[in-house]
Amino acid sequence: MRDIAVTLAVFGSLPFILRRPWIGILVWTWLGFMNPHRLAWGFSTTLPFAMIVAITTLVAMMASKEPKKIPKVRETQLLFAFLLWMFVTTLTALYPEQAWPQMDKVGKILFMILVAMILINSRERLVALVWVIALSIGFYGIKGGIFTLTTGGGYHVRGPSRTFIDGNNEIGLALVMTIPLLYFLSQQTRRLYVRYALVVAMVLTTMAALGTQSRGAMLGLATMAVFLWLKSRRKIFVGLMIAFAVMVLVPMMPPEWFARMSTIKTYEQDASAMGRINAWWMAFNLAMDRVVGGGFEAFQYPSFVRWAPIANDVHDAHSVYFEVLGEHGFPGLAIFLALAVSVWFTAGSVLHAARRDEELKWLAQLMPMVQVSLVAYLACGAFLGMAYFDYYYNLVLVVVVAKVLVTRRQAEAAGARATPAVKLSPSGGSGTIVPASSAPKS
Repeated sequence: MRDIAVTLAVFGSLPFILRRPWIGILVWTWLGFMNPHRLAWGFSTTLPFAMIVAITTLVAMMASKEPKKIPKVRETQLLFAFLLWMFVTTLTALYPEQAWPQMDKVGKILFMILVAMILINSRERLVALVWVIALSIGFYGIKGGIFTLTTGGGYHVRGPSRTFIDGNNEIGLALVMTIPLLYFLSQQTRRLYVRYALVVAMVLTTMAALGTQSRGAMLGLATMAVFLWLKSRRKIFVGLMIAFAVMVLVPMMPPEWFARMSTIKTYEQDASAMGRINAWWMAFNLAMDRVVGGGFEAFQYPSFVRWAPIANDVHDAHSVYFEVLGEHGFPGLAIFLALAVSVWFTAGSVLHAARRDEELKWLAQLMPMVQVSLVAYLACGAFLGMAYFDYYYNLVLVVVVAKVLVTRRQAEAAGARATPAVKLSPSGGSGTIVPASSAPKS
């Protein structure tokens, strides 16, 4: 039944995508974030839904009369630079058979992000995209929160299998990143029952993040909470929510949860933590030896034999920073960090401009929450190998579109100020246009 429902939903969306290509971005995002086909058990699990939607979106976009222009802003330039550098490092990869499939996967993600920058070009479309992102991950937040409450936190919350968010650490990161977006949406809706539902979703998503029993997610959750309070205009409400989480939700977790979280302080005695440090040293030594790094999938046994302090202790990167460093060298890490810094400051500039325009007040609420979500990614990402997580690049997309909307609004306002006054003839005709300074005073 699930297979049929997902298949009907995807194929049923195709006629709408052909008429409005931007809907294709929403469906693509839904498939990439929620992965509904992974919740089924039959034929839909192997159907190439994402490819079908992507091709339909591209065909519809090319046939559309809307302008097709990628915004020329700093973030798109950095994305192109990162994509080009990853191609170079793949050409010189230590393990090309594993590197090229990963290059194909990451390249498709960034390509569709650039397509989305063309199609998502209005408030309606941008807010719709935020809804899709937040509810797609929020689904697992609500589901995982209820699961944690009913089981007493005795089991790990995990995401759908064979996806970016299948592990407890990965879904934990996604859940923490989603809480600020749920908060933004709760402030946008005028319907009280929707607002209350979103607040409940935030609470359950927080419970689900705790239920992952991920130490990285816990650190990210704490960091996110601080920045959410700092960036929120309703500090009393957010403060009460944080207090509720600390005083009510955390004590509900089982003793095993507290034992696991306590290992953050005693990482020297944790084999897993020490293995990560060994992997980080391998990445650093590799990057020092090869300017292009090792290419995608560089964290392999031969690499540890050559560059790691402990050759037989092979681990994944477990850090977005060391993942990029090991796979793409210091130049790749520099571009990756420059993109994050650029997104933060562009969001800040959009926030500053939006505060002064009544029509852009919604952006003044969205940009701080994007910054909080970005902080959550950068904090959790220090202990997770999620450098190519599409959620992060969708935050880049949101900020770029917001910048375009602000620039367009400023241009419209400047044009309105420069428009000459219109003097109507006594007969009520169209009249003649004269400069405003020459128009008679009433």
